[in-house]
Order: sequence, then structure tokens, then C-alpha cells
Amino acid sequence: MTNSMTAQSLPLAGKTALVTGGSRSIGAAIAKRLAADGAQVAFTYNGSPKLAEETAAAIESAGGRALMLQANAADPEAVHAAVDRAVETFGGLDILVNNAGIGVPAPLEETRFEDYQAMLAVNVTGVFVATQAALRYMKEGGRIIHIGSSVTKYAGFAGLSAYGLTKGAVAGFNRSLVHELAPRGITVNAVHPGPVDTDMNPADGEIAKMLTSSIPLGRYGEPREIASLVAFLASPQASFITGADILADGGLTS
Repeated sequence: MTNSMTAQSLPLAGKTALVTGGSRSIGAAIAKRLAADGAQVAFTYNGSPKLAEETAAAIESAGGRALMLQANAADPEAVHAAVDRAVETFGGLDILVNNAGIGVPAPLEETRFEDYQAMLAVNVTGVFVATQAALRYMKEGGRIIHIGSSVTKYAGFAGLSAYGLTKGAVAGFNRSLVHELAPRGITVNAVHPGPVDTDMNPADGEIAKMLTSSIPLGRYGEPREIASLVAFLASPQASFITGADILADGGLTS
């Protein structure tokens, strides 16, 4: 097989990726897709060891290389250790996908401060720490991709104020990083999914009953569709895209 054929069929061959929160739903789909495109994939998980094992097994059975790393995204030391372990195992780090995130919907006046702190720790501090740690190793051509949320553009229903605050911080972080990292040849982009069929927000759940009629495409997204967008942004074909906030929401925010 020629190098050009390899690059076309496996655009991430020779690359190493780290996906935070990669054991289930969107994170697992991203980990599997990056591996299918040729990357060695390390991913973190916290409370889902069985799902993490299933994700790693799926990658390896398809001929890829996977590394499970137990790390709570809210624990800076654990996140730093996960980044270090990924680099030690695979010899470098080219792609970081900040996917780990949590949401605790509630009216603002009823939001417990500890729930707000938990969202802030994972959705904001976890992203900051993982990015800072990864940049110690990332070289020219590196890719950083944040998974945000379409709630930064359109909440859709009440109870998402605290969650939206944390995801809005991710969008701001994404845009500011562009100017720091462009001189190093590293791109940074954010993908903002709309309603996607996940275990926390299933397409047949109560929230879906409220939202589906407002989605022009008339359905929830699938994790693999978000993964496809992330894979493109991680690829050489996206080398001139940086600082983008890309909505993948079936037209919900249009």
C-alpha cells in the first residue's frame, strides 16, 4: 500500500489521541472513530469500567490500539497522570478531545451549590487541566477539540442555566486559545452537539418529547455523527480550521 493510499484510508495513521470521558455514548463513538481512522487511542473513564472495557475491546478487535485510563475529570492530579500515561505508552500526543462533561438540570434557584461545583469542576476545570497538560507534549500539527453544547446558542427549555454557564466558558476558552496556539501550528476547535441519543438524554426520553418537534431534521442525532465531525477536525484535511464553534444540532439553533 502506498503512503498516499494509507493517508487517504487512514488519515490518522501514526497519530495518538486522548479522549476524556471516552467510555460511553459520544465519547466512546469518538474513541472508536479515531481508532478506525488509524490513531492509537487512550481514553479516560470514571464510573463505567465495564463500558470502558467494551470500548477498548471494540477498538482492539477492529485492529486498533486502545488504552483505558481511570481518571475523574474533576481531579487535576488524575487528569495529569492520564495524560502522562498516554504519552508514556504511545510515545507522544497529537490529538486531545475534551469530551468529559456532566449536567445536573434544575431551575437556578433550586440548583444545589455542590451540583454547580461538580459541573464547574468537570466541564471547565477538567478542560483547562487536560489542555494544559497535553500542551506539554503536543507538537506542530496538533489538534485540540472541545465538546461543548448547543445550549450556548439555544437552551430549549428551563433548567439549564448553570450547565450553560459552564459550556459557555468552554466556547470562550476555545476562541482565546487560537491566538496562543496558532504560532505552534496547533488548531483548536469546539463542536457543540444539540440533542443526541445518549444514555443521559435518550431519543425516547422526556426531554426528547419536548425538543424533537423543534429540530428541523425531526430527530435526535447519533453519537457516530458527532464522532464523524470530530474525526474530520482531527484530520489533516482540517488544517486551516481553528477557532471554530461548530454546531451539530439538526438545525435546532437555526
